[in-house]
Amino acid sequence: MIEIERWPELRDPMLVVSVAGWVDAGFAGAGAVAVLIDQMASVSTFGHIPLDDLADLQQARPLVQLVDGVTREIDWPSLDLVAGTAGRDIVVLHGPEPALRWRALVDEIVELMRRLGVQRAFTLSGMPAAASHRRPTRVLGSATVRSLAQEIGPLRDDYAGPTGLQTVLAQALGEMSIPTVGLWAAVPHYVAANPSPPAIRGLLSRLRELAPGLEIDLTALDERSDEYIAHVDAGLEDRPDVAEMVRTFEDDRADEEIPDAEELVSEIERFLRSGPDQ
Repeated sequence: MIEIERWPELRDPMLVVSVAGWVDAGFAGAGAVAVLIDQMASVSTFGHIPLDDLADLQQARPLVQLVDGVTREIDWPSLDLVAGTAGRDIVVLHGPEPALRWRALVDEIVELMRRLGVQRAFTLSGMPAAASHRRPTRVLGSATVRSLAQEIGPLRDDYAGPTGLQTVLAQALGEMSIPTVGLWAAVPHYVAANPSPPAIRGLLSRLRELAPGLEIDLTALDERSDEYIAHVDAGLEDRPDVAEMVRTFEDDRADEEIPDAEELVSEIERFLRSGPDQ
């Protein structure tokens, strides 16, 4: 299923994965991978996993574009494999989540990572949480081995149920002796449908702490996060009911019932969509 255009020359690479389609609140995982790739040197896309026959094309639709204003060209969805360096060699796997043949696909990805010499892997995502946008983003983790779990700090250990391709891949990598860490940024649920610079920054900051030698500059994200918080605060000025909900989270009373919470979340999401690009 994997099409390799050329084999990259890598030394002790780590793998970073962000697959859209399951849960990525605030586009935290996708945004973090985009920033990482943008900062990588000697970056190249060396392979693809075409999803023509694997994806639900009603969810991950192909894109059309005009060439020379006349000819239409179809861009089919794929998972892309990118290699580069940011203080150390990195392989990035990113793109939409396929709908079919997960077992076979995961087996091929794991074998590819073994051939590339990957020693450790990270998956990046965001999850909706009862939290305030004014508080530092909390990043929870999961790990495929107990010793690694003890290193990574707060764990996401309270969930059992349906899962996504990233978790299936993490489990398979761990079983083949490639320790894998899952990082989850806790994104305030009332802004979870919009890009969250603080969540993206939180993931990358934690990734930098856990990956020896990794170099990522977060300065631009600091500025974008300040602008984002100011934008959300401006929206709250016109919605005192939503502002009260946020204060509830800040007062550590998030377990209390919040009247009409779903309606309030929809209102502020509509406001944020109308605002400037974060």
